[in-house]
Amino acid sequence: MGAELYQARKVFLFFVMFLGITLNAFANEEEDQFSQIKGKVTTTEGRPAPYVTVQVKGLNKGAVTDERGEFAIRRLPAGTYTLHITLVGFATIEKEVTTETGKTTTVAFTLELNDKQLQEVVISGRRNTLVRSSSDYVNKMPLKNLENPQVYTTINKELLTEQVVLTVDDAMRNVPGLTKMWDATGRSGDGGSYYNLRGFIVQSQLRNGVAGNVSATIDAANLERIEVIKGPSATLFGNVFTSYGGLINRVTKKPYTSLGGEVSYTAGSYGLNRISADVNTPLNADKSLLFRVNTAYSYEGSFQDNGWSRSFVMAPSLAYNINDRLSLSFDAEFYQGSNTGLRVYFFPWGQTIGALGADRADELNIDYKRAYVNEDLYQTSRNANFFGQMTYKLSDKWTSQTNFTVTNSFSDGPSPYFYLIADSMVTHDPNDIGNRFISRNDQYTDNSKDQFIEIQQNFIGDFQLGSMRNRLVAGLDFVYHNTDQFFGGNTYDTIDVTQETIANYRDFNRTNMDKVYQEKGDAFVYPVIYTSNTYSAYVSDVLSITDNLMALAALRVDHFVHNGTYDETTGKKSGAYNQTKLSPKFGIVYQPIRDNVALFANYQNGFVNKAPDALGQTFKPEQANQVEGGVKLDMFNGKLSSTISYYDIRVKDVVRPTNVPNVSVQDGTQYSKGIEAEVIAMPFRGMHVVAGFSYNDSKYEKAADKNVEGRRPGTAGAPYSANLWLSYRLPQGRLKGLGVGFGGNYASDNKIINDAAIGVFTLPAYTVLNASVFYDHPRFRVSAKLDNLANKRYWIGYTTVNPQKLRSFAGSIAFKF
Repeated sequence: MGAELYQARKVFLFFVMFLGITLNAFANEEEDQFSQIKGKVTTTEGRPAPYVTVQVKGLNKGAVTDERGEFAIRRLPAGTYTLHITLVGFATIEKEVTTETGKTTTVAFTLELNDKQLQEVVISGRRNTLVRSSSDYVNKMPLKNLENPQVYTTINKELLTEQVVLTVDDAMRNVPGLTKMWDATGRSGDGGSYYNLRGFIVQSQLRNGVAGNVSATIDAANLERIEVIKGPSATLFGNVFTSYGGLINRVTKKPYTSLGGEVSYTAGSYGLNRISADVNTPLNADKSLLFRVNTAYSYEGSFQDNGWSRSFVMAPSLAYNINDRLSLSFDAEFYQGSNTGLRVYFFPWGQTIGALGADRADELNIDYKRAYVNEDLYQTSRNANFFGQMTYKLSDKWTSQTNFTVTNSFSDGPSPYFYLIADSMVTHDPNDIGNRFISRNDQYTDNSKDQFIEIQQNFIGDFQLGSMRNRLVAGLDFVYHNTDQFFGGNTYDTIDVTQETIANYRDFNRTNMDKVYQEKGDAFVYPVIYTSNTYSAYVSDVLSITDNLMALAALRVDHFVHNGTYDETTGKKSGAYNQTKLSPKFGIVYQPIRDNVALFANYQNGFVNKAPDALGQTFKPEQANQVEGGVKLDMFNGKLSSTISYYDIRVKDVVRPTNVPNVSVQDGTQYSKGIEAEVIAMPFRGMHVVAGFSYNDSKYEKAADKNVEGRRPGTAGAPYSANLWLSYRLPQGRLKGLGVGFGGNYASDNKIINDAAIGVFTLPAYTVLNASVFYDHPRFRVSAKLDNLANKRYWIGYTTVNPQKLRSFAGSIAFKF
């Protein structure tokens, strides 16, 4: 462990050196600070006008408004200046401003433009388009990144477009410390793809800050951006949709006030064909009623000899601005798809790694390019999700926000998987060491359904207490979960994968598997039928003690009621229980250089409700506590954004089994600590850098199985990971908009089996490189990407071996209107 920590420090120091070099590259832009001008740009409707350039006439100085329409121009000698905004096709807006040494002058602009026209403003190439400096969702209130003591990563639509991102999985490559563990299964209740963050499994289960459960791979058709919020976040988001590692929040596209959109077509390797459309239009003359719809159809084969997936998604949204105080929005997501399941290899219970004769995925006999299953073994899945929001401006200081969401998941059909079988288990010779065999199995779902209903009421305030600014959110949250799922399965056969000819290769098909169920029935069944209610209240306050010092305090009270699991054979429920938990959160931010540098620290809490054991013993919720500290930068007018942090997560009160069957004790512990660093920079005009590094050290301190105590969990992922993306776009000239991008991801060795008795099995470290080229014109966009440039064979998984896609190409053309 000491050697790993030493190595982590070396890499971390290198990252800090890289950051220092980047800072030095910008040093020539620094000027003495004398006075500054701050202001806000709004539309005639009173809405913030983001990404508008404000210039100082006669000087090479200016700023770009952030998402709240705010801007700041610093290091100005005292004097009188003319600020102006020049928009293509509109008259220049000018305002004279006088500044004084050591003081801040505040100004305001009102633009007679609608939201869509603002989006079409040509922004100066000096702004870093990959940086988003604030969020309305991370703290459930508008808050700048430098004011927030919590760490989060935002992947915006500009980066998604550069990389030709088609799914959420593709976008996740840009998040420091996050690695994919499983592809989406397509089964109801599974919640889409599985990722690892800070040593814990996390999924994308939130949409615009509320429940947004899915079952399959999430298409990017409706994505505006993705926010990955790190660390236990139960205080504001509860425990139903979060993990100890954090959460993933999908922010969707919203309607705007003019006709517009685009239609695109993408084709590529393995039979990829995808067509998508984004259409927006106002529905009435005063443009108070707005409609937008995003839709996509996609088909793709497999890099292996058999396998495919097909999906269709439609996401309509409606916004109704009734007046300057009241607005309503309604959204829906309809998904339907089918797929041949995952290529997942499990380890049989109790089988030692030594018996396999291989302790790494690249030493196994399985053929990387073979599916070992016929492609008629497929399942279908559906999602029908509905969302509503009412926002009412109670006063200049307070806003009421009411959210309602219903998510419905469905799946039906087979899902093939495999076991890695030691030779000795087939030949019954204990000295026969090897891994020539796999068993072919199916686990199906039978009309499985999973539903969440969430009702949430927030009151958001921004007011003064004396000289101190308070930004507060107080909320009530109700979550209803209704699950009616049925899992069953059986084994088809065992085959020798080293044979040159596998005569019965295609026999693992739908017809033969149906015969197995008819003749033998299920080898196992696993019904999951229950309902639960979660009642919560929370409050969070950000107090600006001074202009440079802010403190955050938050508390949640959560009451969970499990109504008991239904047994179809008896027609009765059993195992009902309820638990109440307090979840606190604290943070502090100090900005030694205001709006540029922030030192932060936080304490955050997460928890999981635990069911009683067979003796009826009740347990308190398992909980995780995180302490974290670091530095955030937002410098040189947004050209450099960075976060560096150290975190320590302790999980206690873990319920673990004893030697008595179905009897548990609550004294387990686990820790996860590490460092993360992220840089988003624009070293010079047109050039962008997105880089990240993470080291995580996880360990069972007290475990149910003494064979894993003191070891890294097999679910913790790779301890080291890194991401990099470099892109350059021509900022001017006849080929303005032409660009190229290059980058990749690294993950170190991942011990998916780490047991003193069973042994250690490793997924080898990998580096996967990707590239793109694009030409973005105001009327069309042409782009292409090449993923896994080096055709790298690599595996992901937790406690499993999952081979990943080889080199693939995709080309896309989009027409805008």
